[in-house]
This record gives sequence, C-alpha cells and structure tokens, in this order.
Amino acid sequence: MTTIFDTGLDKNPANYVPLSPLSFLSRTARVFPEHPAMIHGQTRRSWSETAQRCRRLASALTGRGIGRGDTVAVMAPNIPELFEAHFGVPMTGAVLNALNIRLDSASLAYILDHGEAKVLLTDTEFASVIQEALHRCKVNPLVVDIDDSEGPGGERLGSILYDEFLAEGDPDYAANFPSDEWDAISLNYTSGTTGDPKGVVYHHRGAYLNSLSNLVGWDMGHHPVYLWTLPMFHCNGWCFPWSLAAVAGTSVCLRKVDAANIYSAIADYGVTHFCAAPVVLNFVVNASAEEKRALQHTVHVMTAAAPPPAAVLAAMEEAGFSMTHVYGLTETYGPAVICAWHREWDQLPLEEQAKVKSRQGVPYHALEELQILNPDTLDPVATDGSSMGEAMFRGNVVMKGYLKNAKATEEAFAGGWFHSGDLGVTHADRYIQLKDRSKDIIISGGENVSSIEIEDVLYRHPAVLEAAVVARPDDQWGETPCAFVTLKSSADRVDEQALIEFCRNNMAHYKSPKTIVFGDLPKTSTGKVQKFKLREQAYTLGSP
Repeated sequence: MTTIFDTGLDKNPANYVPLSPLSFLSRTARVFPEHPAMIHGQTRRSWSETAQRCRRLASALTGRGIGRGDTVAVMAPNIPELFEAHFGVPMTGAVLNALNIRLDSASLAYILDHGEAKVLLTDTEFASVIQEALHRCKVNPLVVDIDDSEGPGGERLGSILYDEFLAEGDPDYAANFPSDEWDAISLNYTSGTTGDPKGVVYHHRGAYLNSLSNLVGWDMGHHPVYLWTLPMFHCNGWCFPWSLAAVAGTSVCLRKVDAANIYSAIADYGVTHFCAAPVVLNFVVNASAEEKRALQHTVHVMTAAAPPPAAVLAAMEEAGFSMTHVYGLTETYGPAVICAWHREWDQLPLEEQAKVKSRQGVPYHALEELQILNPDTLDPVATDGSSMGEAMFRGNVVMKGYLKNAKATEEAFAGGWFHSGDLGVTHADRYIQLKDRSKDIIISGGENVSSIEIEDVLYRHPAVLEAAVVARPDDQWGETPCAFVTLKSSADRVDEQALIEFCRNNMAHYKSPKTIVFGDLPKTSTGKVQKFKLREQAYTLGSP
C-alpha cells in the first residue's frame, strides 16, 4: 500500500549514499590530516600521508586494468602495506583477499585459483612458499613484492616493488565508491571441515556497520593507539583497519608477536588497545620479569577464538589489563557478539568477574538477532543455562555467502538464520555461552584447524589403520589437535613423535597434532566413530 510517506520522497544523490568504510578514510584525512596513523619501526605516517598512499595504490591497480569484481590477494604480516590494501583495493571496486601467512603452498594455490586473483602483493619473507604456490596454481597474477624494512628480507618474485608500484599511481585519484553497498569488499577463507576452505564474501555495508560496532561496543573513543597483535588476515583484522580510520586512531604494527614486543609497544608508544587470541594472553600473563614493562595506563584488550579460560582473564585483569570478550566467525565479519559489562558486576570477586566475562554474551549493535535455537525446529532453547542448542545469527553483519558454493550458502542460511555450527546455552539474562562445536573445528592459537584435514594426512601414513582428531585443552594455545590412532597390526611400529613429524611434513605446522593416543576407536553399531567419547578422553588428559 502506498502512503503519504512514499510519494515524492525518493532516494536521490542528496539524501542517499551507499554505506562503505572507505568514507572513514576520506573524512579522517580531511579532519585530522596530521594526526599519526601509522607507526612501524622507524616509519611514521600521518593520516594524510596514509590516505595518499591508499589512493596511489588504487590508481596503480586501476592503471593495470583492475576494477569491479577483480580479486587482489595480499600475503603479508601486520605491516602498513596490508593496512593500505584495505582501502586502496576496494577503492577500485576490486575485492581484497588477505592471505593467511601460516598456510602451506597447496592451500595458498587453491585460494589464489578459487578467488581468481589478478594481482598478488607479497612480502619477501614468504617468497619460498609463495613461489611454490604460484607454480601450483593456474592463475597468473601480477606479482608485486613488498620489501619491508623491518622484515628479514627474501627473494623477489615479481618485476616491481610495492613502492615502485605506488609511484605509478595518482595521489589525487578519485576513489570508486560502490554504487551498491551490497558490492563485495573482501574475500576471507575459512578452514574447511570436509575439504577445501570456503571463501566468505563481505559487502561494504557489513564492513561499515561492524567497524562502527567495534567502536561502540568497546567504547574506543577518538584517537586510540592500537597494537596489531591480531592478524589483519583474520576477518580483515576483525574490521579494525576500518574502525581505526573512523576515529583517527594510530596503528602500531608488529611483525613478531611476543610478550617483550607487546610490553615494549605499550610503554614506548602508549598503546591503549589491542585484540588477541587466548594464546597471546598467555604470552602476556606468563612474561618474564625481563620482558615486562610497568603499565602507566589502562590497556584495553579484546579477546575471542576458543573461549578463554576464566583463570587467564583473571590473570590479565590482575596484571592491569581491562578485558572484553567477544565472539564471532569469519561469516560474521569477526566479532558480532560481546559480553557487555554491567556496573554491578564490578562488585563481584575477581574470579567471579572472570567467569562472567568468559561467556560470549549478547549481539553487537549492528547484529539484528542472536539466539541459541533448536537446530531442527528453530525454536529458542530455554533460558536456563543448560538447555543446548545452536548459535544462530541474523542481520547486516552476516556474510553475503560462500564464493562459488551455492549449496553451502543455502545450507548455512537455512530457515532464515545463519547456522554457526557452535553449540551453546542461553542464561536467564539472555547472555549466551558456548559449550561445544558441531563442526569439529579446533581453534588453536586463534587459528581454525580442521580435524578432517589432519585425519586425511594421518591416513596417508602406511602404519595407520584408523584416525580421529579432536581438541585437547591447552593453557597456552586454547586448544591443540589430539589424534586418536589405531595402527595396522602388520605394519612396522611407529611412535608418537614419528607420526607428529609425518604430519608436520605434509601440512602447515600449526595444524599438526600435538598429541597422539594409540588404541581402538569407540564406534556406534553402524561403525561411526564416537567423537564425543574421544573429546571426553582428551579433556581428561588436561593441558600438556
């Protein structure tokens, strides 16, 4: 039905602009041009300088024929070039694919092919694995080498260096803002549970909204000093490159994440915020006296990945850090759920506060709805803190879908909800808490590790008859892969270390199991391995 509010009140260029986080950069460069944007070793850049470099990158890419719908891949740690790519690449209409620097050549080759990369910006530190990946893949991208002054160096694979490439670009390049906020802005790959990784596609609208949700949920204010401990290749750094542009924050880059570097950055640069997986929190709380520096101000820390142990959260608070716990997935632009704090909880003992903070919490401001639902009926579970269901999401910060995988996309969105595969409960205050993962994904040091991928490698060993992999709790890494293995009676005997080394030689090292348990696998009457029993056994093993 047409109403009086539908007549003569149409969208027009004066009252409607598609949402894009690219607008944050142009505003901050205009309002705070001289405010520091980037600290990296001896490098210091203002927001006007950073914006100019982003425009040069966009212009250079455009000059090489890159435009809407093309993929630009980047293989780099947390350095200014990767930060710049978060703006320069989508300014052309192209899509940014930040690659996981821990992956092996086979995985990288698959991603380059699947994403149809036209350009690859790559740090020379990773020349060896990238060279092998380029030999394996079918695409033939333009390779631009990043020779970072703070890096270890390495072989150049392309015909041009990054700064030479920027010199081709126009510093006054007029950015191509999306005509439709549904246009793709980035492509991020998950760890596959049943095969190849899936390409998660983000749109400009979702990136814009989740960037602002980070700021509101964490109460970051203007001009935070943010330390890059969280990899920018993880969900585009949980959207924080765009968040920092919105509030004229300062990025402190960090190629090597360890306790000494974290404490030094806090002391030397006045770091106010950083995000970290539980493994990084362990670095911090277990730092030696030589590594530690006295905190002169409160440092705010956001953590996610495997639910952090309450003891670790308590230890961080005791050390002077203010902790915020969030939850999300690659499919939700990173964090979309936050354990929003209530002032009355300040009166609880520190240990009890940590237990409350270890819950995942409530929806981000930009997430329409979050519920624990019965996966069969889609009915909400009882708010009793014990009735199990699946965590499901609905809203503007849920992915567009999986690239070239309509079936998986349809399954993920069945019934009008995004199905996370994570199992949990709802408490009486409607805060959710995760209890298990239905997808058998192991989160180790903030990295998603597929149990099936490890099993596939183990089955390739001539002595292995059967194998099943589950998560084992680990005080340092959150979780580590634990493999239960039945050996062939006819095969030569093999010990735990030999199997672990076999895995390390056939996959990325961080994915390989840290524990091997030999014996028969528990099975149902139909022959299906009962992984829940193995999880129980792994849990009783405790942390190594």
